[in-house]
Amino acid sequence: MENLMQSAVCLLEQAAERFKNRIVFEDKDGTISFEDLRTKSRIVGSELISRVTTGQKSPVIVYLPKSINSIISFMGLLYSASPYVPIDYAIPMARMEKTIDNLLPSAIITDTEGKEKLASLNTDVDILLFDELVNGHQNDEAINNSLSGVCDLDCAYIMYTSGSTGVPKGVTVSHRGVLDYIEWIVSTFPIDENSIIGMQSAFHFDNSVFDMYTAFYTGAKTMIIPEILFMYPEKLMDYMAESKISVIFWVPTVMISVANGGVLENTSLPDLKLILFAGEVMPNTQLNIWRKSFPECMYVNMYGPTEATDIATYYIVDREFENHETLPIGKVCSNMRALILNDENKQCKTGEQGELCISGTGIALGYWNAPDITAKAFVQNPLNTKYHDRIYRTGDLVYENEEGNIIFIGRKDSQIKLRGNRIELGDLESAAAAIENVQSACALFNAGKQEIVLFIETTAEIKERKFKMELKKYVPAYMVPAKIITMDKFPHTSSGKIDRVGLRKEYIEV
Repeated sequence: MENLMQSAVCLLEQAAERFKNRIVFEDKDGTISFEDLRTKSRIVGSELISRVTTGQKSPVIVYLPKSINSIISFMGLLYSASPYVPIDYAIPMARMEKTIDNLLPSAIITDTEGKEKLASLNTDVDILLFDELVNGHQNDEAINNSLSGVCDLDCAYIMYTSGSTGVPKGVTVSHRGVLDYIEWIVSTFPIDENSIIGMQSAFHFDNSVFDMYTAFYTGAKTMIIPEILFMYPEKLMDYMAESKISVIFWVPTVMISVANGGVLENTSLPDLKLILFAGEVMPNTQLNIWRKSFPECMYVNMYGPTEATDIATYYIVDREFENHETLPIGKVCSNMRALILNDENKQCKTGEQGELCISGTGIALGYWNAPDITAKAFVQNPLNTKYHDRIYRTGDLVYENEEGNIIFIGRKDSQIKLRGNRIELGDLESAAAAIENVQSACALFNAGKQEIVLFIETTAEIKERKFKMELKKYVPAYMVPAKIITMDKFPHTSSGKIDRVGLRKEYIEV
């Protein structure tokens, strides 16, 4: 079907024709073949078309544990021509409510436990049980009719990130972004039908796009590694050896934990060939431990915001870096372009620091139901006045070195990356300020210790443990600060703003 090629689900269709009964995914509960995945996804898609409003303007939340069932739901939604929206199964209900208010979904796919959690929300959104959908009936005619109207620039999925106003932002990614990204991945790195991918990322984190669609494109198998194993590095290594995992794309925090656990030196992973990492800065100390333990592997430092369909630049690590050296984020992917602009919107010279701006087919369509913040982040290329040329301002400070590699410096604003999660510190401040007896809140990031420090202006007695428990009602666990410091009155600058520089100097840079 010609129109199918406009949708990212074409990768599953083609794989099911080529690989049929080969296993594509395995989780703790079992396996599924390419053909079975297509069949079950088409059934879910058919049921969605018959039960709820579907189409590009009708996104559906998938609120399920990290499993094969989630993937079936995602693909089912693509068959119904609706964008899918992965949501953290451990999300606080207060944050879920904000997400629903912004998204206005046509439905939520979940299980019985998820339905019980959602019962506390004041929402009239349709709740659909996955087990009922997948046991429905397949209607290929309805699916074909839905797909006939899909354009490759339509939205494939929406991923929510932290927002500075306390309202989550839904990054809207196109089918073309997914298709071009995966084509670049497979043409650049040694991945084929014999590869076995070890999946670490949650589905609401954009690295998961690699884990899913690379398997469709190549015929590879993806192992959904049980989350509990990441708490036990030795058992994790045993699992990887037994599963013959050959490719991983993990966040550095996980790689750091494994390296610090002292298990790599005594581990043999002869099948491991490719190690990709992205989401935050990878320290050279731990990277070098990995490289010494598995010297035959290819190591790649990847960089890219969710707004770039996961990855925009990459650097193949070809030598050992000393601790004082900065690991480059490299050069742009073939489907992307990079500009480094100074404060006057002029192109920076080699070695000159500026903001990294990116463009290309991987750039997101914008933020869902948020035209104002979309207009600020996705702008006309100031270097091109001849035609419409949209770029995304990442807010990241970088420079280009003599070798043409981009070097990451840090954030222009208060947005940070911590353990693979992108966090707006303003989002955390908004949540903290809403708690009783808090006059004001200020969150700072200690990059050296990789921890968030939250300052609270209050005259009341705050018990840290109880406060953190309260905070977890409003923000995910990864946003809860490592330290809380209370004071009667914040220091202020002459302009009346909180003196963040003074707080940092006194409490963090000591």
